[in-house]
Amino acid sequence: MPLETIGRPMEILLVEDSLMAAKLAAQAVRGQQFDHRLTWISDGQEAMEYLTQEGRFSRAPSPDLVLLDLILPGLNGIEILAGIRNSDALAKTPVIIMTGEARSEQDGLNELGVEAYLTKPFQAAEFESVVKQLRGHWRSGMLRPTQDEQTFPPTEFL
Repeated sequence: MPLETIGRPMEILLVEDSLMAAKLAAQAVRGQQFDHRLTWISDGQEAMEYLTQEGRFSRAPSPDLVLLDLILPGLNGIEILAGIRNSDALAKTPVIIMTGEARSEQDGLNELGVEAYLTKPFQAAEFESVVKQLRGHWRSGMLRPTQDEQTFPPTEFL
C-alpha cells in the first residue's frame, strides 16, 4: 500500500560534466528513497540558463537542491554558485558542491553559502548523511510523507 503524501516531488538539478560522476550521483539520490525529479546538465552555461529559465529552459522548474561540480565547460561551478546566491529567486536554494579538490581549496566557497561538500568519488553513506542534514531546508510544498521517518519509492532516472 502506497504511503499517503503531501506536496510535490523534490526538484534536483545535477550539474556535472562527467557521465560516470553523474551516474554515481543519480544512484546516490535514488538510494535516498524520496520522490524526486532529477535534471542533469553537463555544461555550466546551460545550467545557468536552466536556473534563470532562459531560452529553451523557459519552463524549467526551480530546483529545491543543486548538486554542483566546480570544473565545467562554459561557466564554472563558482560562477554558477555566485549567480544562484545573487538571484532573489534562487538565493536560498541549497547547493552541494561535488568536487575532487582538497577541502582546503574549497574554503573560499563558504562565503557563497555552500551547504555541503562531497569529495568525488563519494560514498552512498556520505551522500545520505548530507541529504539528512539538508532536510531542514526542504520547501513546504515538496512531496514528503505525512508521518515522520517514512520514505518514498525512488523515481527512476539516468
